[in-house]
Amino acid sequence: MKLAIIGASGFVGSHLLQEALDRGHKVTAIVRNPEKIKLHHPHLTIKGCDVMDEAALAPLLAGSDVVISAYNSGWTNPNIYADFMQGSRSILEATKEAGVPRIIVIGGAGSLEIKPGLQLVDSPGFPDAYKGGATAARDFLNELKKENDLDWTFLSPAIEMNHTLKIGRTGQYRTGTDQPVFNNEKHSIISVEDLCMAVIDEVEKQQFSRKRFTVGY
Repeated sequence: MKLAIIGASGFVGSHLLQEALDRGHKVTAIVRNPEKIKLHHPHLTIKGCDVMDEAALAPLLAGSDVVISAYNSGWTNPNIYADFMQGSRSILEATKEAGVPRIIVIGGAGSLEIKPGLQLVDSPGFPDAYKGGATAARDFLNELKKENDLDWTFLSPAIEMNHTLKIGRTGQYRTGTDQPVFNNEKHSIISVEDLCMAVIDEVEKQQFSRKRFTVGY
């Protein structure tokens, strides 16, 4: 398939790019700074673009079968909420303009329900450093739920997924919808490699059309 991956030089995006290429897909990697991608592959095209520029972004997406957004406005960005919302809306509208029928958005775990009526981001002790980004991802998911023109999917990673996990690609995961997937030790955990495997599985199998899903071991 022809995939457009936005944010392909980031933590998730770089692993997503590798997973997609390893599985034979043709990828257009869209990043702000193309020089950050050192990978060379016959099925890879790298394009530089600011996602806020909807008019410039749309032509880069045209011809793709699926747009995958791994966009992150930066955890240390003081305007993370506003920038995430603006960038995500721009990506959504550019996808429509380009005539691409399907978008997969990689969001956060903050909107997962840890008990009935309580989302993780609203729970006591949720780290302030992540609240802006988590709230933005939650609010954009709510906007996606009203989207009627595109076939969308929103993926929330497990609660524990960061640079310090050294699990690698196990080739296994379990899926859930609005509640975290917990293992036998009551941890919601996934490696970035297995998260990206789940994304490309969704590209190929289309099991969560117009739905949010989550993954964990």
